[in-house]
Amino acid sequence: MDEYLEEVTAEMEKPVRHLRAELARVRTGRASLAVLDDIRIEYYGTPTPLNGVASLSVPEPRMIIVKPWDPSMLGAIERALASSDLGITPNNDGKIIRLVFPELTGDRRKELCKQVAERGEGAKVGVRSVRRDYNDLFKAGQKDGEIGEDDLKGYLDTVQQETNRFCALIDEVIKNKEAEILEV
Repeated sequence: MDEYLEEVTAEMEKPVRHLRAELARVRTGRASLAVLDDIRIEYYGTPTPLNGVASLSVPEPRMIIVKPWDPSMLGAIERALASSDLGITPNNDGKIIRLVFPELTGDRRKELCKQVAERGEGAKVGVRSVRRDYNDLFKAGQKDGEIGEDDLKGYLDTVQQETNRFCALIDEVIKNKEAEILEV
């Protein structure tokens, strides 16, 4: 049963990793290349990630430069960026595309903080789901006679400690992201 305890930690890390990846895409007051991770460009009939057809850079805190390796891709890249959910109008000068991130308003910052908190709660639900699954597994093992009463209590306590640790980690990740959003 000890191998299951190692699995608990590995399974509880998944919602935290997913949360971090989601939060990296949340737009803050400064430009981040992570917001472009989901953008796909039709390149010879194949949906290709933006970083597969262009070089991306952040020359200023609120600007991203997209420089296509093939200048004929400018139009397709501009259309993909304009139709994305970034909420930013791309500026095409014929050689490169500039994405200028406007300063976030106070209301938009509050709205983003609320979204971050909701995503954090979703991650906590994932961690608690792992706890429930493994608690059920250990209780079934006790019913079948594979685990003694004392061992069951120890396993359940360990799973609860891991749950508490990961929920605290999620709270910290949320707090850091909210601080980043509220930073002017």
